[in-house]
Amino acid sequence: MNRRTLGRTGVSVSELAFGCVEIGVPYGIGVRTEADMLAEPDAVALLRTALDGGINLFDTAPAYGRSERLLGKAFRGRRNRVVIATKLRHGLLRTDGTPLPLHDLRAFVDESLRASLSALQTDYVDVLQVHESADTLVEHDDLTQVLGECKQRGLVRAVGISTYGPENTRRALSSGRWDVVQLALNLMDQRNADLLPIAQAGGIGIMVRSVLFKGILTSKGEQLHPALGPVAEHRRRYLPALSQRAPTLATLATKFALSFPQIASILVGIDRLEYLDEALRMADGRYFDGDALAHLRTLAYPDPDFLDLPTWGRMGWLT
Repeated sequence: MNRRTLGRTGVSVSELAFGCVEIGVPYGIGVRTEADMLAEPDAVALLRTALDGGINLFDTAPAYGRSERLLGKAFRGRRNRVVIATKLRHGLLRTDGTPLPLHDLRAFVDESLRASLSALQTDYVDVLQVHESADTLVEHDDLTQVLGECKQRGLVRAVGISTYGPENTRRALSSGRWDVVQLALNLMDQRNADLLPIAQAGGIGIMVRSVLFKGILTSKGEQLHPALGPVAEHRRRYLPALSQRAPTLATLATKFALSFPQIASILVGIDRLEYLDEALRMADGRYFDGDALAHLRTLAYPDPDFLDLPTWGRMGWLT
C-alpha cells in the first residue's frame, strides 16, 4: 500500500483509508438494521486485517455508533501503527443556527473529545474533524481557538472539517484554519476536483469520502429505485471505460479518485473481508493521467445538485 503525506501535518497515511461508518451503524444499499451488520468480534478482526494489509488511516465519528469502541478494541497495543481520524459530535450550533458561545463551546468540545478518547482507548487522536460544516463554523474564531487549545494540550495532532458542497469546501480551503479537509468526490459528482489546487497551495491535507457514492458505483448499484432512473442511465456511461486496469466500476471509481495527487487518502466503507480484499487490489498504484483522466473528467453527472444522498435516504430510494 502506497503512502501519501497528509498535507502540512507531515503524517504519512495509506492512500486507502478505512471508513468506519459501515461497521458502526446500518448504512448503505440493502443494510437496514443491525442484523445486516458484522458481529462485533468479526468487525474487530476485520479492522486488524486491514491494518496488517497496509491500511493505517481509519476514519470514524461519534455518530457512527459503535465504531469508535471497535477501533479501541482492535488497536489496543497497536496504537503507534494507526492514524485515527474522528469527529466532534453534533451540537456545535444552537437552535437558531448560531455557534455556541466560547465558554459553552470549550466545554462541548472537551466533553466530546474526551468521550472519543475513552472509546478509542487512546490519549490523543491524529485528526479531529468538525462534522457540522455550516458556514458559520468554517470561519469561526472561537472554534479555531478551542481546537488550537486541543492541539496545544497534545490531545489532537491536526484539526479538520468535513465539508458539504463545493462552496462550503471553497470557504474551508481558503480560510487557512484547517490542517485537513474531508470532502466528497466521485465519478458522478466531480465539483470538488476543481478546488484541489487551493488545497495544494495551502498545504491542506485532503481526505475524500463518497468515492463509491454509497455503493451506487459498485455492483450494488445495478438495480436502483425507479426515482433514480436518470442516475442509473448515467451510471451505464462509465461501463465503456472499464479495462484490464479497471475491470469493475468500483475499481474505476476508486482509481479515478486516487489519480489526483493532491488527495492524500480516500475513504472506502468496508464491512466484509471480501470488500477489504477487493479494495486492497484496487489501490495498486496504477491510476489515470493525461487523456484517460481527462476523459473521465467529462463523465460527471450533468445535474450535480440532484445528487443528494441524504434526501434520497429520507425518500427511501436507497433501500
